[in-house]
Amino acid sequence: MAKEIQKQTIDRKKNDDVFAGYTEEELFARVPLDSLSAEKITAPRYSYWHSVFRVFFRKRLNIVILSLLAVVVLMAYVYPALVHYDPFVNIMNSTAKHLGPKAAMEKFGYNIHNILGTGGSGESTFDAIWYGSRISISLAFISALINMVVGVLLGAVWGFSKRVDMIMTQVYSIIANVPSILVIAVLIMLVGASFWSMVFAFTITGWLFIAYFIRTQVVIIRDREYNLASKCLGTSTVKIAFRNILPFMTSIIVTLAASEIPGYISFEVFMAYIGMGLSDKSLGVIISEAQSAMVTPGWEFEFWSPVAITAIISVVLYVAGQNLGDASDPRTHM
Repeated sequence: MAKEIQKQTIDRKKNDDVFAGYTEEELFARVPLDSLSAEKITAPRYSYWHSVFRVFFRKRLNIVILSLLAVVVLMAYVYPALVHYDPFVNIMNSTAKHLGPKAAMEKFGYNIHNILGTGGSGESTFDAIWYGSRISISLAFISALINMVVGVLLGAVWGFSKRVDMIMTQVYSIIANVPSILVIAVLIMLVGASFWSMVFAFTITGWLFIAYFIRTQVVIIRDREYNLASKCLGTSTVKIAFRNILPFMTSIIVTLAASEIPGYISFEVFMAYIGMGLSDKSLGVIISEAQSAMVTPGWEFEFWSPVAITAIISVVLYVAGQNLGDASDPRTHM
């Protein structure tokens, strides 16, 4: 008790020393009211994208997924640029065809090119997979980018304009009843199976389904109070759509893109599997050419290697996109 009283006394003396020399008027002066300062809210600075990445990298799984994605992209784009790939390098050598990893390394040496064996033409399966991955990933990214840009922009206008809604709803009702795979197959048969014709086939109607999805989301949130207030203040429909609506839908758009990119890789593989693949040796073409190896003893690596790489690429892209979409939701930034 005595120590506590002594401490209070010391504190009182310190306060007296601090305020010594000031008059009562100076110590208790009236502060004038500042209406602008009174309306200021003291809050920590908020950066949307900083919060997105903070939430995203909070999960260790996302770091692992991104690392795996970086390895896939580097192998798909850097490795083929550094290594010359010739699919017909050993086509005249019958002893070099359909070799497993062990047999290929014994014949050609222990190096990275032979760790997955050789294919039907004696080519390195490892080199062929990454060469084909570059084509398949590029096709998926370009197709998804075109469809997302056109679909999101048109969907935003579609959800606001009654005139556009009346026209586009009829167009959607007609096209949506035709299977997408049938449209793609017919277009590929008409214009050929080149890279850009495949992009054209994937994007000729792909944007419409994205636009309809965005239109539905816009209709749900377009009549909220802040949008009605903006409209009453004279803000144009275009500004409301692109400044009030689309930023609010960032997480939805990212999540949608996450499913689009792997979807086009699967589409390309399926088209090649049914005999309408690219003229270049993409992942789909490699899998299609190795169908017989699936059930042939000793040739299994020739088929399952590209299948496994395709699955890894699709899963990594999908999971990374889904987790980024979740992190883009402002409700997760608390």
